Amino acid sequence: MNIKKEIPVLILCILPLLYLGYIWDNLPNKIPTHWNMAGEVDGWGGKNSTFFLSAFPIFTYLIMVIIPKIDPKNKLVQMGSKYTQLKFMLVAFMSILALSILYITKNQNIENFKIELIIGLLFIGLGNYFQTVKPNYFIGIKTPWTLENETVWK
Repeated sequence: MNIKKEIPVLILCILPLLYLGYIWDNLPNKIPTHWNMAGEVDGWGGKNSTFFLSAFPIFTYLIMVIIPKIDPKNKLVQMGSKYTQLKFMLVAFMSILALSILYITKNQNIENFKIELIIGLLFIGLGNYFQTVKPNYFIGIKTPWTLENETVWK
């Protein structure tokens, strides 16, 4: 792993934690933790739940680092920069999501938060990304037919 190439992703990982430290004293005791399909908050947590929320980008990064090491046929390593782009995209999504939730909670602006917009942007990014993914055991539809035949995969 090239640490210089990982620096932007690592910065994205710690941004929510840094922001949380900055706004901790101004956070209310009740934090939104879940939105329903209509975009309305239907789950709440305590102030301490923000640590878990802020650590999501780190968890995502760690999973993305571990997965290529357990790939049985090293298909992810063969993807090269495409896998690095996916890692960046997912960590960026988690960071933006965490930062957004912290921001709207701090400013008591929950009603105007459009979580579906953030998720829609993720789907757009993933949709464009998946067109270039080669058959592998972790990303995409993983049936025996798709894994063994490039035409079926596409």
